[in-house]
Amino acid sequence: MASVHAIPSLDEQYEFTAEAKRRLIIGGVVGVALVAIGSFLLASGVGEHAHEAVQGHGLSEGHEGAHGHYTWMTRFWANVWVNSVYFTGIAVAGMFFLSYNYLAQAGWSSVIKRIPEAMPAFLPVMGIIMLATFLIAGHDLFHWTHAELYVKGGEGYDPIIAGKKGFLNTPFFLGRMIFYFVSWYFLWRILRNYSLQEDLNGGTEYYYKSMKFGVVFLVIFAVTSSTAAWDLIMSIDTHWFSTMFGWYTLASWHVAGLATMTLVVVMLKEQGYLQAVNQSHLHDLGKFIFAFSIFWTYVWFAQFMLIYYANLPEETIYYRERFSGYGGIYLAPFFVNLFLNFVFPFLVLMTRDAKRTTVLLKVACWGVLVGHYFDFYTNIMPGTVGEHGGFGPIEFGMILIFACAFIWSVSTQLTKANLIAKNHPLLEEALHHDI
Repeated sequence: MASVHAIPSLDEQYEFTAEAKRRLIIGGVVGVALVAIGSFLLASGVGEHAHEAVQGHGLSEGHEGAHGHYTWMTRFWANVWVNSVYFTGIAVAGMFFLSYNYLAQAGWSSVIKRIPEAMPAFLPVMGIIMLATFLIAGHDLFHWTHAELYVKGGEGYDPIIAGKKGFLNTPFFLGRMIFYFVSWYFLWRILRNYSLQEDLNGGTEYYYKSMKFGVVFLVIFAVTSSTAAWDLIMSIDTHWFSTMFGWYTLASWHVAGLATMTLVVVMLKEQGYLQAVNQSHLHDLGKFIFAFSIFWTYVWFAQFMLIYYANLPEETIYYRERFSGYGGIYLAPFFVNLFLNFVFPFLVLMTRDAKRTTVLLKVACWGVLVGHYFDFYTNIMPGTVGEHGGFGPIEFGMILIFACAFIWSVSTQLTKANLIAKNHPLLEEALHHDI
């Protein structure tokens, strides 16, 4: 029998306080200062790695060598790209969560739907930044943008990359990027507007409309999540490819998005909001993180195992660069990634009680968020900056800037609607959710 929860009111308005804004502004300013300091140090040659002819670099040079014309600005733009890919995934994961819950006609999540509903508002910011980054620094980050690779008979001619010209060319690449962000954001605006109309008018009309457009998003995202992964990440290592990379990136984006949602729900609840959220809701969120951390690991291992077993140089170069290439500077991030994204959440969230304990949920979520940053770091940095990678003020500052901007965006969206979708047709089920 479902338990009865005492709910004083379903009217909850989130207040984005002046103090919260002040802290985010300070965080952003600190981030800018760290980036400025890091840029100055890099321009001065401080903190640079100088590995000569290291194992793995010789194997990759010539086809993964966008970093062959390296300057300190390359590392700056590479950090912008890493964080843009990371936060784009978290933002669109909110839309993904909404859509498959509509398709499944899930009732339990209706009480927390305003959190994932707020996340995709950050997509236009990421779209503008990524387009600007590609237009300014795409030649340094993406090896396939070099024109000499396609001149048959020329010194720089690369038959493998030239064979991919039909897909990897600048106009088509830019067109795909614009389509990703416009389609994701446009469909989110539709669901968001229906959700707000539902709050005002009630009934089931907007719910069924939302379900239809959620299905449209899932169909589009089924394709674009993979092609976006190929474009934004895999094309950096232009010779290398993996048929599982789309699933791999989707899993990484999804679990990072789930961790973000859970963290926001827990923090709001600790501030006195979301009184209708009970331990069963937290339990379900914990199960999602636990399950999809295992799914991410499955895809990670399957991709690694097949490449390791085949032992073909054009495939194993990807992992060799991250194990022993560039003096081994990517080895630690590689294993930190695996530990934080699988071992850590697996052990922390294994028990039922852990999924219902806010402290453990927060610890697991922070571990997952840090871990998946390392995931995208190890995917992107070796092919863009090579031996010049590392962790310094510029990395920490860039993370801080993007994180503060994302939190500001989500907080602003949360103020624009009641925190509980009080006219959602399945809300009653969520209010008495008990597992």
